[in-house]
Amino acid sequence: MRMHELKTDRRRGRRALGVALLVLGQAAVAQSSGRGESGALTFAGETRLANVRQITFGGENAEAYFSHDGSELIFQSTRDPLQCDAIFRMRADGSEVRQLSSGRGVTTCAFIAPDNRSIIYASTHREHEACPPKPDYTHGYVWPLYPEYDIFTAGPEGENPQALTDSPGYDAEAVYSPTGERIVFTSLRSGDLELYLMQPDGSGVEQLTDTPGYDGGAFFSLDGEWIVWRASRPRGAALEEYRALLAEGLIRPGQLELYIMNLEERKPIQLTDNGAANFGPYWHPDGKRIIFSSNLHNPDGRNFDLFLIDVESRDIERITHYDGFDGFPMFSHDGRKLVFASNRFGKVRGETNVFIADWLDEGTEQAVRVIDHTKVPKVR
Repeated sequence: MRMHELKTDRRRGRRALGVALLVLGQAAVAQSSGRGESGALTFAGETRLANVRQITFGGENAEAYFSHDGSELIFQSTRDPLQCDAIFRMRADGSEVRQLSSGRGVTTCAFIAPDNRSIIYASTHREHEACPPKPDYTHGYVWPLYPEYDIFTAGPEGENPQALTDSPGYDAEAVYSPTGERIVFTSLRSGDLELYLMQPDGSGVEQLTDTPGYDGGAFFSLDGEWIVWRASRPRGAALEEYRALLAEGLIRPGQLELYIMNLEERKPIQLTDNGAANFGPYWHPDGKRIIFSSNLHNPDGRNFDLFLIDVESRDIERITHYDGFDGFPMFSHDGRKLVFASNRFGKVRGETNVFIADWLDEGTEQAVRVIDHTKVPKVR
């Protein structure tokens, strides 16, 4: 389950994630009636981005992630005639778009193996061919934790899907490590939403987190030694509400902070503490910074932008300046490109598209040299 599911909500006054993704459902067609300065796809202050290109056009497109060599992207999309998300793949320039999943059930959270021989994604198709029902919004803004979600592996074009998980309840949000030797994912198998590791064949499952609250959306650092993820840590009445909703197969996304963990030491380290909805974190290839989406500049508002946090100093730099939704950022492994989802310049309400940009960074050349030598700086 990822943030794009918030884009259909219309309820006012929801804080953090619920409010956040009202943007995806109700975002203004653009911050102004036209494009940014000089017709570009950027806004004033977006000095880290150059040569921004829109590579999907229409529908709801999100969670686009690079192949290891940066030549292709895998993403999820609801587009005609689909009624819910399916998995697609395309070239990094937006060409050669093809659907990988069957179109049965709903899918989410796809990722390409580093050797490009397989993909993983979560799907409900094994239990139900139709799109699942929407959750009961009398609870307010909530996410459904479809118990039919399991994690599947398939060939690089979606052929021969095979289940990797078969536990009761929600299994999703899976990504490969940079070597492809491990997968990190979120599961409800313990009764709470926790992070787990497993082998690429689904064996060797290890639990990583055990604190009450939602842990999800994890990604590996380029050296494979660290993960970063989003987490809620409700207490008191908020914890009671969390558990009551969980019993109904629901979760209310609220305040989310970012955490990191060294996979050898396995001790969670809280990275942010700003009371906002921080999500979609991804490591820069230098291993020292993390890009993420947040409404931290307006925690009660609908404006979600991209930010960059220094892991050691905790200094935060704002990257995008669109009065709407920017999310799901990912760096290419050479640090030269950034892909993200946005409803900037959408033609109709609810339209969310994938954008790719050149990343301007004085540290990029150093990161590229490090990658070429397969030695990635560790987080201190």
